[in-house]
Amino acid sequence: MSVPEICVHDVELPGRGVTLRVHEAGDPANPTVVLSHGFPELAHSWRHQLPALAAAGYHVLAPDQRGYGHSSAPTDVAAYGIRELTGDLLALVDRAGKEQAVFVGHDWGALIVWEVARLFPERVRSVVGVSVPFVQWPAPPTQLMRMVYTDRFFYILYFQQVGPAERELEADPRRTMSQVLYGASGAAMVGREMPTELPPMEGTGFLDVMGTVAPELPFTGPEGAWLTADDLDVYTQEFTNSGYFGPVSYYRNLDANYEVVKDLGPERLTMPAAFITGALDGVNLMDPTGIERMQTLLPDFRGATIIPGAGHWVQQETPAAFNAALLAHLATL
Repeated sequence: MSVPEICVHDVELPGRGVTLRVHEAGDPANPTVVLSHGFPELAHSWRHQLPALAAAGYHVLAPDQRGYGHSSAPTDVAAYGIRELTGDLLALVDRAGKEQAVFVGHDWGALIVWEVARLFPERVRSVVGVSVPFVQWPAPPTQLMRMVYTDRFFYILYFQQVGPAERELEADPRRTMSQVLYGASGAAMVGREMPTELPPMEGTGFLDVMGTVAPELPFTGPEGAWLTADDLDVYTQEFTNSGYFGPVSYYRNLDANYEVVKDLGPERLTMPAAFITGALDGVNLMDPTGIERMQTLLPDFRGATIIPGAGHWVQQETPAAFNAALLAHLATL
């Protein structure tokens, strides 16, 4: 059986002022699945899902989202707000001639697809969060984070100021991507617990808290090698081109995004919802009640899959187990 072809092309989104580089697979007449990547990732992070979904009878769209790779990178922080990010994904669905799609999002992509479902429930056949569960913030997020972390380092607060994060991450994109991708992987998380004392915000950088220097490639996980030198080359080349202003600016819109959705409750997510995560994902340490919360809040939550041995990059680290879980959910629709 031949592997479905993945077509990579630049898509201008009419009226939105951006062009996205989109990875596409499968027959456009089939039901559409949109894959929304996280930070700091690319459509490349879905390289194992595109052919599997296409072979299973789906039409799949995975963009490099605005600010990433060779997609448009606006220079205004506000251009990375939730209305812009959700609007880009819906514009891709419009272009495919579809009223609805299944939206699957990992990490920041999960935040985006949860809000597509909240803001535009009529457009969502199903929503699947990966790694990051649905959150109903009770107040502006950075306000809450400052109360919790005070003068201690927390990466989201570090990302709020334009400049320091960009300088740190752009100094050596290959080292950045290697250290971040390994540092949040299952192999690096084995035995790790939430630190009892965090370093001070002053003088600490994002890479300082990512753990030990990454080992030699390839990185390996429960299903074998998951990040090769060729994969790291892709990430390095694309972030060398784009820089990190756009990706980090997603975080700079958290409070503005809260104002957009604060009066819209989880009862709006009436579509089938599911969640997939790695058992060793660091988000589980920061938000240990996420699955229980979704079971309580989401009207049609169809369960969570926790994949043993996988860390934060679950769809890359354990693609076979991830694809099985995603396809099993899609089969219930």
